[in-house]
Amino acid sequence: MDILILNKIAGHEDDINELKSALKKTKNTRLYKRYSVLLKHFDGFTNRKIAEMENLEEHTVSTYIKNYKSKGIDGLNIGHGGGAQKKINSLQEKLIVETITTKTPEDVGFESKMNWTIELVRQWVIKEFNINMSHRGIAYVLHRLNLSYTRPTYVLAKADKEKQEIFKSDFKALKKMPQWLS
Repeated sequence: MDILILNKIAGHEDDINELKSALKKTKNTRLYKRYSVLLKHFDGFTNRKIAEMENLEEHTVSTYIKNYKSKGIDGLNIGHGGGAQKKINSLQEKLIVETITTKTPEDVGFESKMNWTIELVRQWVIKEFNINMSHRGIAYVLHRLNLSYTRPTYVLAKADKEKQEIFKSDFKALKKMPQWLS
């Protein structure tokens, strides 16, 4: 059993009050954990003990404390994650949305194409912006822009309704017929 000796850090009442206030206001669980780590630090817990209690690595606890000491409570804010920068800027994104929602591929130079596909969008982006992106990259951009794609369904304009109904009833009868008879 570990013997727990607390060496409460004195003289940081303002910091503690600020952290407690931020802890109550935040709805972000990651920020909540960071504030909690700092409060435990000011209560005198060792970094190793805080790491055990919060289920973190000891170096993570040290990083939170170091960031708080150097930048204050703003040092605990969660920054932008890694990853490459977007290849398409917001103006180009708006143009993509406008083009896809208001025009057909045929209107922008793709002959005999009436429906947008990811590959057609990709080719259009290459032609329009001179930006070469992968199929998956374009799919991600469309998802980010809340554009979804579905397969088009075609309806025959000159279809005979009576023949369709006769076919449907005949088809239902065929489906019910035992397979060894057919």
